[in-house]
Amino acid sequence: MPDNLILNSPPAENEIPKAYNPSVVEDKWYSYWLKNNLFHSEVDETKKPYTIVIPPPNVTGILTMGHILNNTIQDVFIRMKRMQGYNACWVPGTDHASIATETKVTAYLKKLGINKDEIGRDEFLKYCWEWTGKYGGIIIQQLKKLGVSCDWERERFTMDDHYYKKVLEAFVQLYNEGKIYRGYRMVNWCPASKSAISDEEVNYKTVNGKLWYFKYRVDDTEEYITVATTRPETMLGDTGVAVNPNDERYKKFIGKTALLPITDREIPIFADEYVDMQFGTGAVKVTPAHDVNDYEMGNRHKLEIINIFNDDASLNHNVPEEFRGLDRYEARKKVIERLEEFGSLVKIEDYQTKIGYSERGGVPIEPYLSEQWFMKMDALVKPALEVVKEGKIKFYPDHWVKTYEHWMSGIRDWCISRQLWWGHRIPVWYCDSDDHSNIECKNPIVSSIPPEKCPHCGSTNLKQDEDVLDTWASSWLWAYDVFKTEEEQKYYYPTDTLVTAPDIIFFWVARMIMAGLHFKKNIPFKDVYFTSIIRDLQGRKMSKSLGNSPDPLDVISEYGADALRFTVIYLAPLGQDVLFSSERCELGRNFANKLWNAGRFLLMNLASQEANTEQFPLDKNLVDKHLDFSDHWINSRLNQTLLNMNNAMDNFEINNASKFIYSFAWNDFCDWYIELAKNRLYADDAEIKSAVLTRALIIFENLLKIVHPFMPYITEELWQLIKKRKEGESISISNYPELDKSLINPTAEKEMGFVQDIITAIRNIRGEMNIPPSKFITAYLKTSNVKPHQIEYIKKLARVNQINVDANIQKPKASASTVINGCEIYVPLEGLIDLEVEKNRLQKEIGRLENSLTGIEKKLSNEKFISNAAKEVVEHEKAKQADWRNNLIKLKDILANLS
Repeated sequence: MPDNLILNSPPAENEIPKAYNPSVVEDKWYSYWLKNNLFHSEVDETKKPYTIVIPPPNVTGILTMGHILNNTIQDVFIRMKRMQGYNACWVPGTDHASIATETKVTAYLKKLGINKDEIGRDEFLKYCWEWTGKYGGIIIQQLKKLGVSCDWERERFTMDDHYYKKVLEAFVQLYNEGKIYRGYRMVNWCPASKSAISDEEVNYKTVNGKLWYFKYRVDDTEEYITVATTRPETMLGDTGVAVNPNDERYKKFIGKTALLPITDREIPIFADEYVDMQFGTGAVKVTPAHDVNDYEMGNRHKLEIINIFNDDASLNHNVPEEFRGLDRYEARKKVIERLEEFGSLVKIEDYQTKIGYSERGGVPIEPYLSEQWFMKMDALVKPALEVVKEGKIKFYPDHWVKTYEHWMSGIRDWCISRQLWWGHRIPVWYCDSDDHSNIECKNPIVSSIPPEKCPHCGSTNLKQDEDVLDTWASSWLWAYDVFKTEEEQKYYYPTDTLVTAPDIIFFWVARMIMAGLHFKKNIPFKDVYFTSIIRDLQGRKMSKSLGNSPDPLDVISEYGADALRFTVIYLAPLGQDVLFSSERCELGRNFANKLWNAGRFLLMNLASQEANTEQFPLDKNLVDKHLDFSDHWINSRLNQTLLNMNNAMDNFEINNASKFIYSFAWNDFCDWYIELAKNRLYADDAEIKSAVLTRALIIFENLLKIVHPFMPYITEELWQLIKKRKEGESISISNYPELDKSLINPTAEKEMGFVQDIITAIRNIRGEMNIPPSKFITAYLKTSNVKPHQIEYIKKLARVNQINVDANIQKPKASASTVINGCEIYVPLEGLIDLEVEKNRLQKEIGRLENSLTGIEKKLSNEKFISNAAKEVVEHEKAKQADWRNNLIKLKDILANLS
């Protein structure tokens, strides 16, 4: 038993509210925690650090149920480690979110009648900073309502001066190492944001579309070659027709040219093994500027490359005048009309295809030839793949390792430039001097510090690259550059645990591993916990469009933050989706109320005892006196729960940990131990009362500490009520209970289990027979296992005024009965119930046992089961069979006697 609980001046009964009010408690204690700086961490070489960096939510974001789950899990880990003596540091922050923020600010300015392009970059960025200052902190304030214990003094933003500088320095270093280059490549283009996006920012959707067939006349012949396409508008940019060299149908056309309708442009017909003879007609139109595979074929065959799109996916000056300025889908309709007029449209078929959509823009992307900045991946990928395969970084659940390996094995160079204004502007300058005699001036000037002049010719006429870096090319440094000094990086890095959604395993997790290994020569974290996906009760992913995503702040307002926190953890098994609705938070709220009622009962007894001068005061020296089997049992259950909890948390089974907590608090402590303690709390012996209450409060304080990481507010409130605390004291920095395996007592647990079964069985009889709760009954126990000291507990908790115990007892006339662990229990019913009801109950129980026996006998007669199952499993099934057979015989005898 811990001896650090010194009880004095407990609150009076009228000072403890009957009902728990989360709104009052939550605001009070969060302010207290912040006021006393309880979450702040500094380098302390005498303590082992435990570090988490928050996945920075977008500065544009608002709290979602996904954030609730993710941040609750992080807070559970950080609070537990803090209580266990670690120097716990949880770094919060937000991401500048280039595309999302620029889109929002652009839309905001549009409402004001302001055009982004007209005001220019510098003025636009002023609006971005103004918008960020006004709305960027919303999600941080919302997170505080959840009760997260971040070190708010360390709050970071990816556009902070320090972080901005580090991002540019990383770019310069990689450029100097030859890992960053500028190239003219096919990229994914988002017409909504008018920017290139990475492969990982493209979501593919299966859509029902059309397959259009149209024909091109082969030059110098009267023959035609028919092609099929899902994108007729791109034919305006066709520069070739490809066939498979093994396709006998088209060999005669190879080397000839075809006349492109509408444009009257002659394009070559050539052979390439890429062509699938089974698709469409076996001949394909080739548009090198607007299809990745066509681009590769175009390079192989030196085709002309004609870009027909503007950056908003409208058609440009490279198409006939009648199509210029049209949206791509309007152009599609017009192209089809014109082909039909020319007699070139052969047929149209329904066709299902996959279309890539911009994750941010929400529109179909365009494969688009553009000059962009790229990062070479080969050298960065290899070590990042090895540390995961070797287990130096562990994934939970581990099935994400295969996903990670698959992606890393097929990764292409990363397009890191974006055609935006908000973000980390690429630190590259170009000499714009009129004097081009110095050939070196054509080389870019790459520097994290703006150059004053051209290092080659001395000209001050320099122009910076217009693009910004991909958001992920800044947040990949998050694990270490949130720490501003070398001392802090050395102490806090590598971090310990990353908790993140699996949908950014490629965007962020993989790239952080690459960055950590390359720049810091060490892994960025040791464990990665991938959270579940929150779905509604129908299994649909929560979204605004479906209207099935509750506002977390509304849920907190109705149920309390603790209830929400506990519920989402309780419902979230590792690696499985969470089916959530606001109503399910009843589970967490009921649990909070259970804890409150238990605490209120104990504190009221404490107040009553202190008020009565004749009673013994609480005394920690009494904790080991006047013990009975229930005390040994509760200490065993506490330490068994700690053992289970520690194992669960070590294996990142946080959902199981919540269930161990729930079971101990609700069942063991509240439903049983407190009820058992009442017998002695209401006894005449003052010293026994004091010993029992002292022990109960010590156990209760340990219970609160175990629950605290999951439900910080109610546990702080009750912990503070137990005794008067000094300013700055908090359960969140108190010592977490230490496991004492010597107190795990299987004998005490077995004894208590037997007593619980008897009490439950008698209560069940009372309920089934509709015996009024106010009526005391007589019970007969046919056994030799009930000990004298257990009888008073059975009498009290089952409301029995007389118990007769004898191994040879005869069943009284007209008695309800049951069998528990070989103990026959009889409750005389004469004058209390209808005997026919009891007969029916017995018949149903006999039927249930007979069905169960049939099932288990079938299983045990199955040779496959016997040979494949573990020996202990087979023995367990045989033991159940024997037990059920014995119980069935006894129940049939009881029914016969009753009849």
